[in-house]
Amino acid sequence: MNILSLTVGPIMTNCYLLCDEERKVCAVIDPGAEAGRIARAAESAGCAPVCILLTHGHYDHTGAVEELLKQYPGIPVYLSRRDQHDGAGSELTRLFPTLPGVTDYGEGDTVPVGGLTVSVLATPGHSAGSVTLLCGDAMFSGDTLFAGSCGRTDLATGDGSEMLSSLARLGRLGGEFRVLPGHMDASLLSRERAYNPYLLHALRG
Repeated sequence: MNILSLTVGPIMTNCYLLCDEERKVCAVIDPGAEAGRIARAAESAGCAPVCILLTHGHYDHTGAVEELLKQYPGIPVYLSRRDQHDGAGSELTRLFPTLPGVTDYGEGDTVPVGGLTVSVLATPGHSAGSVTLLCGDAMFSGDTLFAGSCGRTDLATGDGSEMLSSLARLGRLGGEFRVLPGHMDASLLSRERAYNPYLLHALRG
């Protein structure tokens, strides 16, 4: 397993390529912009994208989906149905662009990426359909858990109490994980358990 990180778009979203180097395939996680650059990174890694995994449906995490589908037609796009709004209301339309051919996923689901298995945890709070993706020791936390912080909850479908529950759930996971968030720097779950004030508050209940 190899993970490549690209920071894309004006909001500096972290897009990840989760690569099975043995089988030469990868998942594209949160392609927020710059589809050409993402495709070139996959090509340089020698891994063909076989799916697109979205931690939530906000435009800054989904902006390159349609362009990538033109280059890789037929690959599945996974997004929780709770973040699929199909033009319902102006704020929702701006935040949650309609995407073609989306496959719903959520709590307890798994997605194969070559010989790798990605497990899905429902972690609402930043948005109703936010998920965290686990693969090996990697945690793709989207806009739920950041290094030293957490995602905002004041946007449409966000919820502060759900965010605290989701943070507590992540903090109570067994073992160590590399935290690979949707924005800013990577971290370790042990570091967040020790120093992240939002996570500490959530764990105190």
